[in-house]
Amino acid sequence: MSDGNPTYRGFAQDAHLAHEAVNLSAGVRVNGAIHVQNVNAYHGRLKHWIQRFHGVATGYLDNYLGWFRALDNHHAASAEAVLAMTLGKFPHLTVT
Repeated sequence: MSDGNPTYRGFAQDAHLAHEAVNLSAGVRVNGAIHVQNVNAYHGRLKHWIQRFHGVATGYLDNYLGWFRALDNHHAASAEAVLAMTLGKFPHLTVT
C-alpha cells in the first residue's frame, strides 16, 4: 500500500510484490480493507524499534524484519517460534 508515486509501483513489480496505490491528494486513504494509515503506523513502530541498532546491514535486513514481526504481532508461541520468525520462517503464513 502506498501513495501513487510511480517509484513504489516499479519497485513492487521488480520485487514481485503485490502493490495497491491510493490517491492521497484526492483524499482517498482507504482501498477496501487496506488503509495507508496502517502502513504508516507500522513504519513508525518499525523505525522506532530499529533505531536502537543504529542501522542494520542490508544483508541482515530480512532477519531484523522477521524479529520485529514476531515481536510486533505476538504470533510466537515459544522461544523456538520467535527464533524461526527472526530467520524469516512464518509457518502460519505458509500457503498449501
